[in-house]
Amino acid sequence: MTYSRLIAGTMTWGSWGKQFSKKEMAALMNFCVENQITSFDHADIYGAYTTETDFGKAFSESGLKREDIQLISKCGIQYVCDNRQNTVKHYNYSKDYIIWSVENSLKHLKTDYLDLLLLHRPSPLMVAEEIADAITVLKKDGKIRDFGVSNFTPSQMDMIGLRTDINVNQIEFSLTAHTAMHNGTLDFMTTNGIKPMAWSPLGSVFREDTEQTRRIHKQLGLLMDKYNATEDQLLLAWILKHPAHIHPVIGTTTKERIKQAVKAASITLDLEDWFLILVAAQGHKVP
Repeated sequence: MTYSRLIAGTMTWGSWGKQFSKKEMAALMNFCVENQITSFDHADIYGAYTTETDFGKAFSESGLKREDIQLISKCGIQYVCDNRQNTVKHYNYSKDYIIWSVENSLKHLKTDYLDLLLLHRPSPLMVAEEIADAITVLKKDGKIRDFGVSNFTPSQMDMIGLRTDINVNQIEFSLTAHTAMHNGTLDFMTTNGIKPMAWSPLGSVFREDTEQTRRIHKQLGLLMDKYNATEDQLLLAWILKHPAHIHPVIGTTTKERIKQAVKAASITLDLEDWFLILVAAQGHKVP
């Protein structure tokens, strides 16, 4: 399954963020596709279970062809909100719930299939055989084309992957959250042919003012002229250089920042520059 090099994250498109109108959302979809971003990342809980519906209505009037985009969604988190009768946030990975959740997402997104279904977060009570049974049914019925997980450890991927193929793991990965490089997660995915996607790829660099982020800004500033690039482009280029072939999920809805992000895919950092950026994040040289 092929996904665009950068993926558009939709979490803030609706009521959890920009509250775009149908017209604005359709225009943003088209802008993404025009700029080589054809994969759209959803989760059923976004907007307290409303953003998929908003997106689906906009997509139906966007003029885009279904075969020209990839729709990703996640299920499993039971969120406490007015749209669900939950008393506590929890996870549900029963066979019936997974199938029901996918069918809801299809209805809301106004599509016949998901290109990719992800289990949103691991549950201590998940039963691998029951998950595999649900995925088998969904694939047989043509409701999903690909299956993966999100935020899963190597042992959790192994447990599920022995029962049904896992093709993707969407993890937190950025310059300021790069433990997946050191705890075996990316190694496991590379060894087993599991494609990594990275949520929050810019990390805390622009959100926090800390000793670490100040070091990072200083180092990126020294490289901007060399690569004719912005700081956020260099942060994405740092991720894109990793041999695991990570797909960043970008959350921005600003058109200029989307265009700048796409250009990051054409930046190839020199080997030593990649390590200079890593050292700035770590605050010490590599071992």
